[in-house]
Amino acid sequence: MALAKHIPVSTSPARPKAAGLRPHVRLLAALVAPMLALLAGCGANVTANTSQTSAFTLTPSTASIDTNCTGCNAADAHGRPALHFAAILPSGNAADVAWSLSGGDASAGPGSITSDGQYTPPSYLTADRVLVTVTAALRSDPAARATSVLSLTPGFLRPLSPENLALGPNGSANVTGYIAQAGGTASIVFALADSPTSTSGGQGSLSATHCERSGKAFTACTVTYTAPPTLPASGVTYIVASVGSSPARTEAAILLNSAGVASNPTTHQLQQPTPLALGSSGGNNADFDTSGNTIVDCCSGTLGALVQDNSGRQFLLSNNHILARSDHAVLGDTIVQPGLIDNNCTPNGEGPGTLPVATLSAWLPLKSPQTNADAALAQVASRTVDPTGSILELGPRQPDGTLAPAPPGISSTGGKGEPASLALRVAKSGRTTGLTCGSVSAVSVDISVDYFRDCGETRPYLTKTFTNQIALSGDRFSNAGDSGALIVDAANAEPVGLYFAGGTDTSGVVQGVASPAPDVLAELSAQLGSGASLTFTGAADHPVSCLTFGDSTVRAAQARSLSDEQIAAVQQALAAARSLVNPQAGILGVAMGKSSDQPGTAAVIVYTDPAQQPAVPAVIDGVRTLVIPSTARAVALGSAPMANALADAPPLAAHALAQAIAIKHQWARTLLQQHPAFFGVGVGQSLDDPRDPALVLYVDRRQLPADLPQTIGGLRTRYIVMERMHVTRAYSAPYEPRGHCLPHPDPTQPFNPTLPTHHTLPLF
Repeated sequence: MALAKHIPVSTSPARPKAAGLRPHVRLLAALVAPMLALLAGCGANVTANTSQTSAFTLTPSTASIDTNCTGCNAADAHGRPALHFAAILPSGNAADVAWSLSGGDASAGPGSITSDGQYTPPSYLTADRVLVTVTAALRSDPAARATSVLSLTPGFLRPLSPENLALGPNGSANVTGYIAQAGGTASIVFALADSPTSTSGGQGSLSATHCERSGKAFTACTVTYTAPPTLPASGVTYIVASVGSSPARTEAAILLNSAGVASNPTTHQLQQPTPLALGSSGGNNADFDTSGNTIVDCCSGTLGALVQDNSGRQFLLSNNHILARSDHAVLGDTIVQPGLIDNNCTPNGEGPGTLPVATLSAWLPLKSPQTNADAALAQVASRTVDPTGSILELGPRQPDGTLAPAPPGISSTGGKGEPASLALRVAKSGRTTGLTCGSVSAVSVDISVDYFRDCGETRPYLTKTFTNQIALSGDRFSNAGDSGALIVDAANAEPVGLYFAGGTDTSGVVQGVASPAPDVLAELSAQLGSGASLTFTGAADHPVSCLTFGDSTVRAAQARSLSDEQIAAVQQALAAARSLVNPQAGILGVAMGKSSDQPGTAAVIVYTDPAQQPAVPAVIDGVRTLVIPSTARAVALGSAPMANALADAPPLAAHALAQAIAIKHQWARTLLQQHPAFFGVGVGQSLDDPRDPALVLYVDRRQLPADLPQTIGGLRTRYIVMERMHVTRAYSAPYEPRGHCLPHPDPTQPFNPTLPTHHTLPLF
């Protein structure tokens, strides 16, 4: 029997696992039909809502969620959104109940519920809305039962495609969304907005929406966006998508620029003409998961850069988890472009669509305590890769507005890469978000990263702590699938780092991690042995056309509301702070404000004369200080700013940075080993007082402590709250990664899905 292929449309792949492929991978409708037969009749018998009995009360009594569990009330063990039901006795204790479900979708069923009341909706629907009845019955008295009625709507299969793009005046592009519905009449509603959370504003125009619906494929809706004819300045406009009454929302960001640059990341996901440029989709040809004889998931990343040894051999450089499957590959494995994720999970040799471009040659074992980078090499095949090391969009603007491929710069460092510096503007060209720019937000970063054995993230492999890494940040800087991308200095295209992990913090800002480029080359050279010395393949230094969506860190922090407790604390601290006011000494005034280093907490604003730069304590009466340079006139008129602008931060003094790194080394082990909420620590710049360094702490949003230290070792602290970093997609907003099967209501008809080839999200 041939190995069948289940079409994945999940939002969560990680590393592949399966082996033993048999020839001629193909789709078998028969695999889907039995499932539908088993689920037939599940859509009936929805009962009335009776959530309270004399014996116990069932909560929630009603709920409206979508297939991604948007609108759910809790999180599961992996931090993904979940809907949790509870049966509560009059005493307030939990009742011992048995759970059951009825109703639901005629094909997909009602979903599932665990013995502790955690409900998971079906992965797709065949109707616009279905009802599910959740029943709890006392085990000691099954006649004592209560019910809750759920309203289910289809959610988004994945973010809009593309998720981000750049356009000049009059530029246009198609944006497509997919919802977890086969059949029905639901449509995606697209709206222009000036922020991801609104549905109004923005620039440009949208065409009418075109949707394709079928009982054999998920609903796809496309809209054409056109930029305005004139753009006085660069800015970001959002296309926000919603589906009927579903709570689901997703958006695409459009960077409008007067320079006329056009950049669409989807080009990075296509099969490239040979000799191919890097920064494109690629990965191990065995990077997939199986269930029996069925491929159920696959994953890929970015072919980052070209390097060569002292004998002239050229290698592709990417991550271990992209090329070597997180230590689970074998030497000589085939590396393909594009990755399987962009070829309908069809391996090379089992169908068309990919090109073998290299063979796996070496990797730094993640399980080894002696390695300190997630990196691997694959020796390039003859005439498949551009021997100059060109990377997509790293070059100048062309007449049609697109950016030309270009090699990285190597003339300043002899191909060894340059060290990162704090606040350095950097660029990367990756599989998912294309060319984007951000900045170095912290250096000397120690960070723990989670790895899995499979693309579906169901089999943990290990958690590895890397030291002396580079932290990067910026809106839309990267996303799942950008793992393996080369980080370069935007001013000269010199290699700075190799991107390998990231996620989105609770402010909506992408936080990423890269290994220093010189360290990656040194470790891989030692791994090759025989006196090998690797260098980057490139050309003369040159600037990169930076595409930046900004950084919302300060804006999001200042938009957070303060609790009554925080307001009371800062009002009390103001009394002590007023004694500091002395214009002759450079302290012009104080006011109540909000911290940008720890969003959601209060701060005493201390306005200072920038010519005098007086010393200000980090904490006054238990409340952080926010030091803002201003003028006496602005303070007197009440027109002084309420926060420091991220872009205007002065460079840190070298001695202050060195001292802060020394303090970080003293505290890092204690912080990471004794505080389970902390998974990373480095040194950055304080946003509350940019003259000072700060200990940057990455905090697990699911284990957020009630109290976080305002200073550690005499340094200000800055907190980044997010999911723990791992090498697959991370969301701070609810968006559940779960596999989906394409429904096939009529087993007598051939299975003919109409989804594009890239419908599973790949590795970071």
